[in-house]
Amino acid sequence: MEIDNGVLHGMVDILSDHFDPTAVVAEPLPPVVTTANGDLVGKVAAADPPKKQREIVLGRNVHTTCLAVTEPDVNDEFTGDKDAYMASVLARYRKTLMERTKYHLGYPYNLDFDYGALSQLQHFSINNLGDPFIESNYGVHSRQFEVGVLDWFARLWEIEKNEYWGYITNCGTEGNLHGILVGREVLPDGILYASRDTHYSIFKAARMYRMDCVKVDTLMSGEIDCADFRAKLLENKDKPAIINVNIGTTVKGAVDDLDLVIKTLEECGFNHDRFYIHCDGALFGLMMPFVKLAPKVSFKKPIGSVSVSGHKFVGCPMPCGVQITRLEHINALSNNVEYLASRDATIMGSRNGHAPIFLWYTLNRKGYKGFQKEVQKCLRNAHYLKDRLRDAGISAMLNELSSTVVFERPQDEEFVRRWQLACQGNIAHVVVMPSVNIDKLDYFLNELVEKRSTWYKDGKVQPPCIAADVGTENCVCGKHK
Repeated sequence: MEIDNGVLHGMVDILSDHFDPTAVVAEPLPPVVTTANGDLVGKVAAADPPKKQREIVLGRNVHTTCLAVTEPDVNDEFTGDKDAYMASVLARYRKTLMERTKYHLGYPYNLDFDYGALSQLQHFSINNLGDPFIESNYGVHSRQFEVGVLDWFARLWEIEKNEYWGYITNCGTEGNLHGILVGREVLPDGILYASRDTHYSIFKAARMYRMDCVKVDTLMSGEIDCADFRAKLLENKDKPAIINVNIGTTVKGAVDDLDLVIKTLEECGFNHDRFYIHCDGALFGLMMPFVKLAPKVSFKKPIGSVSVSGHKFVGCPMPCGVQITRLEHINALSNNVEYLASRDATIMGSRNGHAPIFLWYTLNRKGYKGFQKEVQKCLRNAHYLKDRLRDAGISAMLNELSSTVVFERPQDEEFVRRWQLACQGNIAHVVVMPSVNIDKLDYFLNELVEKRSTWYKDGKVQPPCIAADVGTENCVCGKHK
């Protein structure tokens, strides 16, 4: 068998003496966008500091850092070079993950978990295809775990076992896609209403399902503005309403007032059979039930569905979620599939059978009391972060029912990248999760304060005013001190 010279050359490259299996691999930053004359894109007036914008271009920096798939050497089964190379790549990747996890603050993932006891199940292809309540011909599944998890959430959201239907989704977006789809099937000519701070997946659903979608204004907190909601409902009184209610918005962590939304619908003449409410509780849908005096998300109220993410507050190592709706609604979109000996009522066909086991394991280990302790810890630490930021002269906001701390966007994109901060316009946020302790927050704060002393030391550049995003009472820029 002849060996292609290009393949051989590639093998020499990847197995060269310069390959360090212990190295931490740093990903390059996307370039700053400039115009033909060198000006920054979106450059503001001379009195304001220029804002660097990171370019979002498909594939711009991926191919330079990807790990190529190469053909095994003809003698590899004897030399073991390829296995040694792959082991080195994985070792280096693991070290990179450990390093990046130290600086993870901007996205709502609980990284505090240990699923070593479940490693024994990784040798099986577990697939929960089809309806979780109907056993299909495929026998390697985890439906018994899945339904146990669904029952736990049904109790949390106050709906009887014989009145709900649900499934473990592949992510929070899938839960939203399913919830809006159920609403569309129940009310085919309905108009979708969602606040401007709603997660992008809701607007994606509107595009996918070709639904009329009305964006509703928000209050400064990020909560839906029910006065604007009322006005827009009255403009479309002849059409049923499908409403997305946020149980924690993506950027500000705002919780829409579910009771006020329902009251507004009723006062505008919408009977319960003329509206459908989907509650997007991606992060805070699992936290809010454990917050004292917080309003309830409950199927005892006229809501149609609730979804949460499993990889956020729960802390699953793979993306997943939970979607619960009323059993009476599911017949509107389900079909029997003889090939599966099951019913097609989910968005995806094949579904990760490992995810329900991870969720079941964590729910059993922590229980309601364990989650309550973690919620209290997150809220306490979020208040600590907000207070420390304000004490340091940094504009910051924290909504009452949230662990998402919003503050001025750091000037340096390298700093943003290092701490993996989520940014929008002039603001950034830290989502305080169970894996984020005081030591980590202090480390972040000390580094931020030190960096700011260099960014703004000569007075030529001033910290941004974020009053338009967080309100004047939360902004401590030169104008609002």
